[in-house]
This record gives sequence, structure tokens and C-alpha cells, in this order.
Amino acid sequence: MVRFAKRLDLLDSSDIGDLLKLIARPDIISFAGGLPAPELFPVEELKQAGIAVMEEMGTVACQYSSTEGLPQLREKIVERMAAKNNIHASADQILITSGSQQGLDFAARVFIDPGDVILVESPSYLGAINAFKASEPTFIEVPTDDGGMIMEELDKILATTENVKMIYVIPDFQNPTGRTWSLERREKFMEIVNKYEIPVIEDNPYGELRFENEDMPALKSLDTKDLVIYLGTLSKVMVPGFRIGWVCAEDEILSKFNTMKQGADLATSTLTQLQANKYMDMNDLDEHVAKIREVYKHRRDVMMNAMKEYFPPEAKFTYPDGGLFTWVELPSYINTKEMALQCLEKKVAYVPGGSFFPNGGKNNCFRMNYSCMSDEKIIEGVKALAEVIKANLK
Repeated sequence: MVRFAKRLDLLDSSDIGDLLKLIARPDIISFAGGLPAPELFPVEELKQAGIAVMEEMGTVACQYSSTEGLPQLREKIVERMAAKNNIHASADQILITSGSQQGLDFAARVFIDPGDVILVESPSYLGAINAFKASEPTFIEVPTDDGGMIMEELDKILATTENVKMIYVIPDFQNPTGRTWSLERREKFMEIVNKYEIPVIEDNPYGELRFENEDMPALKSLDTKDLVIYLGTLSKVMVPGFRIGWVCAEDEILSKFNTMKQGADLATSTLTQLQANKYMDMNDLDEHVAKIREVYKHRRDVMMNAMKEYFPPEAKFTYPDGGLFTWVELPSYINTKEMALQCLEKKVAYVPGGSFFPNGGKNNCFRMNYSCMSDEKIIEGVKALAEVIKANLK
């Protein structure tokens, strides 16, 4: 008889997995995925970069490379973090990962033993929750409001909870809510973190996708005690298929992540690292990101305007300043997992919100993505959602 590890019982992928199989149908208007718009991928430019890599260093591209990652790419990442996030680090403080998701997996392995406490925003990113679950933590959800994590609640929890080993946050255009922390909250957060000296995982996949208002400094840029481990990625600003992310941390912490990387896959693909690096040599990445922002801002506006027009007043939703998502809250008696099946009958999909709460119990919310659908499909899909919502109201 085949016996599997008990940790598999902790991983709940069935809800999302079953839904994603359904929304893969071409006739479905999908607001469910967190995918970049494929029509914006710089395919021709990447093709030329790939040709140049193979012509100039084909045997190098086909070989193993160092666990830390391509030095030239790490230098570019350091320069970009300084320009965009005010983070001043060295290339030796960067580890290239197979997507930032791998950084999340490593974070739990580095810090968490069974029963240790992880603090997360309530709600929080489903992919992080599932990555952390394999290490058998205890999750404590920190309450949030329209401005993100409530710092007074964080302070109370840290003052009264033993064995907190890690805090996980997404301060910019959070997945799933789209919320962004103010400068005041960021400064207060770092004040609290410094008081208790708890490691922080700052996940920032969407930070460059700001549509309006001022850029906010990364938590890592405010870090005076080397407590913040910063996760970045090229998935939302270049292409997700490269699976290039990175961890930025101080030397001792990064060495632990390096050990995890060696045990997981030895190194991220040499070929994709070289191709991404060559693309940035041959093209202006800032110019490309500006095009992405313009399209996503427009689609955000189309969705927001449609929701304002067609959703009933009982449906409350966030207005993101950037990123990929808005978050909808309905009256507490509506179960959005059950309602999702009704929406699929009308050929429209979202992600039910319950899975974004690691301790469960909140099923009246859902996440919507606006990056991948045309104007016409966004409006058509919102209209269909509005009909279903109204039919479920008491």
C-alpha cells in the first residue's frame, strides 16, 4: 500500500484547481487568474535576445550555472531595486530563484518548524499560504482595513503571542485585495518589527505596476536591523514563463536560502537568465513597463466603472492604485464558492475568497483580475456577475 506524507493533507488545492480547469475553456470570461496579458509580452524582442545568447554563448547557456544566479543579472536587479524601491544592496545579497514563489517556499523552510507561528494579512495571497502550509505552521491573521494591515492589531498580537517566527506581507497592490499601505503604516510597521525583531517576508511582484499617486518606499528600504527579506520577480514586468524571481536579504539569512536552493534545483535556468539579461541589454525595460501600466490602468478603469454602474450597493469593492486585482465583499449570508458555480453557468469566473484566509470562515468575498480581458469582455462579465449577485441578495 502506498502511503503519502501527512503534510499533503495540509495542502488545499482542490477548490482553485477545479475552478481553473473550468475557466481554461475559451468561452469563459475569466476574472480568476492573476495572469499578465499575453498580448503585451515582448515576443519579438525576446526572440532576438535568445538568438543573440545562443550565437554569442550557446555552450554557456546550455550548461549548469551557479546557485546564486548570473552575476550580470544580479547587478541589473540591484540597480533596478535602487532606482524603483530605494533598496541599496549588493549583488552578493541577491539569490535568483525559480519565480518569487520559490522564495516563499524557501522562507517557510528556513524559518518554520511545525507549530511555529506565521503572521499574515487577513486575507493574504493563496500561493503563499499553500507554500507555507507544508512546513506545518500555525497561522495568525492580522486584521486589515482599506489601508492594509492594522498596525495596532499587529502590535497586540506580537505582545501576546509566543513563537512568532515570521511575518508575511504584500504592502503594494496586495493580492488579493489590491490595497496599498501608506508611508505612515510602513514606518509604524518597521517600528513594531524592530521592537520585536521578527523576520519579515516582503513580497513585491506588483510594485512597478502603479497607475497613480506616489510610489511608496519598500519596507526593505526602511529596514535598519536586516530583518526584511525582499522578494521580487520579472514575471509581471517581462514574462512569467522565464520563472525568474529573486530574494534580497542580509548575508546570514541569504546563505540559508542558498542552501535551500541547492537542495531544490541547484540553480535557476542558465538559458532564461541569460536571455532576460540580454533582453535588458538590447531594450528599455522601463519603456516596456510603461506600456503595461497604460493598458492595465485602462482595464482597471473599465472594470471599476462597470462595477459602479451594474453592481448593487450591497457589493463593496476596492479601488486599486495599481497591480492586477480588486476585492469584492458581499453580505455575510452569501457563499461566493457556491455562487461561483452560478456564475460559470453564465460563462464568467472569479476566485472565491475563502481560500485567501488560512484559518477559513470567510466565504462572502471574491477576487477579480482585470489585466487579461478586453474592454468588451470586462463589461459583459461584470454585467453577468451583477445579475447573479442580485439574484442571491435577500
